Amino acid sequence: MWNVLLAQAQEAAQQAMEQGPVDALAEGAARGPASNPLMQMLPMLLIFGAIMYFFMIRPNQKREKERREMLASLSKGDKVVTSGGICGSILGLTDKTVVLRVGEDRNMKMEFLRGAISQVTSRDGQD
Repeated sequence: MWNVLLAQAQEAAQQAMEQGPVDALAEGAARGPASNPLMQMLPMLLIFGAIMYFFMIRPNQKREKERREMLASLSKGDKVVTSGGICGSILGLTDKTVVLRVGEDRNMKMEFLRGAISQVTSRDGQD
C-alpha cells in the first residue's frame, strides 16, 4: 500500500517538473485572479466604519462641543440646573467652580464644579 502511494507522489512530482513554472503560472492565470478574503471584506469594513462615524462618533463630538460652549458662556445671574438636579442662579464664577444661590433664602449658597452644570434654564436671570 505504501509503495502505491509513494509511486503516485513521485509520478505527480515528475509531471509538475515536466510542466515547468511558466506553465503552472499560465494555468493559474487561466483560472482567474486569486480571491483574497481580506480584499473582499475591505469595502464592507469601510462602509461599516463610515456608518459608525456618522451615527455614533460625530453626534457625540457635536454634543460635547455644545456642552463646552455652554459651560464657557456661563455668567452671573444665569439660572442653571446641576447634574444632581439642584436648581439655582449663579452668584460667582471661577475657572473650575460655580457658586449658586439655591432656595429662596439669599444666604443659601452652594459651590459646584463647573462641569456639574447640566443645563441653563434662563440667561441673566430672565425667565
